[in-house]
Amino acid sequence: MDPAKRVVKNTFFLYGRMLITILISLLSTRLILNALGKVDYGIFNLIGSVIAMLMFINGAMTLASSRYLNISLGSGDIDKVKSVFSSSVVLHLILSLIIVVILEIAGFFLFDGALNIPAERINTAKIIFHFMVVSTFFTINAVPYDASIMAHENFLFDAVLGIIESFLKLGIAVWLIYTNIDKLVFYGFLMACMTIAARIVKSIYCHRKYEECRINIKSYVRIPLFKEMLSFAWWNMFGLFCGVLKNQGLAILLNLFFGILVNAAYGIANTVNSNIRHFSAVMIRATMPQITKSEGSGNRERMLKLSVFTSKMSFFLLAFFAVPIIIEAPYILKIWLKTVPEHAVIFCQLILILSLAYQITIGTMAAVTSVGNIKKFQIAVGAFEVLNLPVAWALLKFGLPVYSVFVGAIILELIAGIIRTWFAHTIAGLDMKDFLVKTWFYSLASALLTGLIAVLFRFLIDEGMVRLIIVCIFTSLSLIMFGRYFVLTFEENAKIKEIIQYFLLNARKKIVVNGI
Repeated sequence: MDPAKRVVKNTFFLYGRMLITILISLLSTRLILNALGKVDYGIFNLIGSVIAMLMFINGAMTLASSRYLNISLGSGDIDKVKSVFSSSVVLHLILSLIIVVILEIAGFFLFDGALNIPAERINTAKIIFHFMVVSTFFTINAVPYDASIMAHENFLFDAVLGIIESFLKLGIAVWLIYTNIDKLVFYGFLMACMTIAARIVKSIYCHRKYEECRINIKSYVRIPLFKEMLSFAWWNMFGLFCGVLKNQGLAILLNLFFGILVNAAYGIANTVNSNIRHFSAVMIRATMPQITKSEGSGNRERMLKLSVFTSKMSFFLLAFFAVPIIIEAPYILKIWLKTVPEHAVIFCQLILILSLAYQITIGTMAAVTSVGNIKKFQIAVGAFEVLNLPVAWALLKFGLPVYSVFVGAIILELIAGIIRTWFAHTIAGLDMKDFLVKTWFYSLASALLTGLIAVLFRFLIDEGMVRLIIVCIFTSLSLIMFGRYFVLTFEENAKIKEIIQYFLLNARKKIVVNGI
């Protein structure tokens, strides 16, 4: 199959999963918030933020495993594919044990005044912490299997498993309503059980489906490759650590300044953001195997074209949903949650803007990762992003509003995007001027102009479903127009048109064959 058509097919599977999981997640979040209450929901999100402070290591290893599997598959060396997978399994087993030990040691200090948690819920919070540590262990060990599924572009299985997990989460949310035991403890226990079950299913499936997943450590773990993967992961680890320090560190900083209720608002905003970002994450997940395989086969030109196209499409896919939500956030959160935590609306709006600023350079990171020369890139970009914490601390210390930390983060993210682009130019040969003008600036300007015009509807039409629908239609049409005529190249527009015609033709053939 044509690689472009394969990307669209993969995107279709991922979008099917995403649409279902988002709807279920929004319903589940509402049920869980109502069942747990603001305080317990804030505790769960706060502890999750603490755990995530070390999960950056897992993210680094995921990138390393995926990158080396894709490069190996692109070169056609099956022995190297087996070696990469076996080495990855060993690395993740060692890593998971190290992280469990670190987290358990850290737990002694976190609940001794480091976190602002009501005294009567400290013991419960400790139990939730241990459940999350167990979940972390199995999540890390599932990474080689996740990477293998992604490298083989088996997004149908990934979609089916994701949908099943979403329905299980919804079942847990409903169960919480009727249980008489401590709801927070019960929720943490069931979420840990679900993580373990997912790990078992993935390993069994990959072992039966893919030859390289039949582990043979003695035959295929090669020390030079092991060291190379570890070095690549190490620098990814540094970059991701800085990102986690920025994102999750803000959760702890807000907790120290304002208490647990602000964490509930932050958790709601992050839930909205993570669900909306699925729309753009689908694009990078669908294209990343092709980007890396192109580099592995020596086709740098195709790799760069795919990377730039990924930046454009992932940004606009996010903007389609983020822009109307930013404008109509008060109404949407009120309909969704009924009782909206204080600050949740402004947090949601600013975090979505932050995501848009980040998403526009996602393709440049894919290009640098594919080439593999990431040391200087991660040091420079990561160190710059850490500035978010001292800036946020200073803003709050000077008495500025709680949301000012996200305004500062947006400004710093825009600067970080320019730095990423410069490194993609230096390391991978990306045309920096062309990217900054035709992709970065034109895309951001399109979203900004669309949003500013759409805001006028707030003054012309009363709040309600009618205004929400009109805003969604207007922003969608505007972004499509801006994307087609100002951002996408003639070649990219032609390719999209060709792919759409291909799938419409195939759909028509199936209708005729089935006699409909």
